[in-house]
Amino acid sequence: MMMGFGFIGFILMLLFWILLIAGAVWLVRSIFPGSIKTDRSQGDQPSGPREILDHRYARGEITREQYKVMLEDITEQRNR
Repeated sequence: MMMGFGFIGFILMLLFWILLIAGAVWLVRSIFPGSIKTDRSQGDQPSGPREILDHRYARGEITREQYKVMLEDITEQRNR
């Protein structure tokens, strides 16, 4: 009488289903790369150069002096 694969068969079946589901998720994500939303909503994204500059300064990416110089550049470009 054949008993089957027992515990090893259960582990192999579990691995099969995990790999199958992971493969399906990978396939869907590779076909539709832009459909997955990030943690930032559309309203949080800065819309103009001044807002981008403000966000960079607020995050500490640039110094106060760099902020002032860049702000002057933005203002000059708008006045042209």
